[in-house]
Amino acid sequence: MNAHTLSIKAWPRRQPAAFLMLAAMVWIAIYQALNPVSEALVAWLPVERDSHLGGALQFFLYDTPKVLMLLTGVVFVMGMVNSYFTPERTRALLAGRTEGVANVMAASLGIVTPFCSCSAVPLFIGFVQAGVPLGVTFSFLIAAPMVNEVALTLLFGMFGWKVALLYLGLGLSVAIAAGWVIGRLKMEAHLEDWVRDMPRMSAGFEAADITLADRVQAGFASVYEIVGKVWPYILAGIAIGAGIHGYVPQDFMASFMGKDAWWSVPLAVVIGVPMYTNAAGVIPIVQALLAKGAALGTVLAFMMSVIALSLPEMIILRKVLKVRLIATFAGVVAAGILLVGFVFNAVL
Repeated sequence: MNAHTLSIKAWPRRQPAAFLMLAAMVWIAIYQALNPVSEALVAWLPVERDSHLGGALQFFLYDTPKVLMLLTGVVFVMGMVNSYFTPERTRALLAGRTEGVANVMAASLGIVTPFCSCSAVPLFIGFVQAGVPLGVTFSFLIAAPMVNEVALTLLFGMFGWKVALLYLGLGLSVAIAAGWVIGRLKMEAHLEDWVRDMPRMSAGFEAADITLADRVQAGFASVYEIVGKVWPYILAGIAIGAGIHGYVPQDFMASFMGKDAWWSVPLAVVIGVPMYTNAAGVIPIVQALLAKGAALGTVLAFMMSVIALSLPEMIILRKVLKVRLIATFAGVVAAGILLVGFVFNAVL
């Protein structure tokens, strides 16, 4: 490795502000070129653009770099932001708060913290040890995977700010209400015994002096960690979405997931729960379903059930929760998701 290569690699640390400005300009330029480039690639291939295969290929060639670029950009930025929100800081912010206000704070923190269902057990244990109420903990655990920066950014990029804002409001409402209801049920006895018996610890934290260069490095680390894990799900989701976009008749999807089928919302939730994916993988499918005539409420219910009620998360949480508490958690969240689906199918 020569000195020039070393200098390029050291640039983000030596001049982080200049690096961020140039990276943003390059990102915007490439992003704006994606649609014409995808159309040119399809035109170069030996397929008809208006055929089923041509439509599916254009969808895949456009959405794959688009979603990966959106994901990389937002994960990088949120990696910098998340350097402020360590698990210790998050616990300290929530511990000692009264319920209601704490539920709102917990759900709001879930949006900007980098935790997913795979972090459920250590986070849950840490919150219990810090004295965070059970209902508040659930508000956080519901919001963290369901209302996350990846989902918001991809929805904004694909559907605009109105749908993204709608998703944000719905997800926060479900997380706050579900956590509050679980807190009112006083189900602490249904924690596993070893969790209840753990000694309480201080919720304090040490403030770290982190420079902009350190936060840039944290952004790179988040991209490496998160994008490196989810890109196979993204490709799978886009491939499924491309197949739906190119081959599924619009009338069929409208009849299956449209407003007139009253059973479409419960069925969407049932189908979504056993799926193992995340926001980045499911949103391309959502985009294709909506384009084919599926109702917005039904599709939102499907997406929320995939992200917030996944079967793998339930299995992970079984390590710290007894079956009755898991069933209550799943039932309360499912009821909120069903309500969202039915309401939005009725009013939109």
